[in-house]
Amino acid sequence: MYNELISSEQLQSAINDNTGTMIYFYSDKCAPCVSLRPKVKELVDEKFPKMVLAFVNSDKYPDLPAKYSAYSSPTLIIFFEGKEYKRESKYISIPQLAESIARPYDMIFD
Repeated sequence: MYNELISSEQLQSAINDNTGTMIYFYSDKCAPCVSLRPKVKELVDEKFPKMVLAFVNSDKYPDLPAKYSAYSSPTLIIFFEGKEYKRESKYISIPQLAESIARPYDMIFD
């Protein structure tokens, strides 16, 4: 499931109402953001299908990344059971990200 979040309430709801949530803060002006986005979607679809993936446009809604101290793009924040588990910014390795999420994901969802 993919959502484009535009308010603090939507963001908080995505985190609190789902067991696993990945928030992707991005900018349309950021080349790594644009190239990483389909890879992150593919990762969630293939390896973590029970996790919710939500996107936040940091340029359009600057108050949202500021609330989560996500000051660089791209920034991924992974939440399990409403608590921040992992944060990655700028240069993100998809294989390393997958490896770091796999264990808690498997423990929670299996």
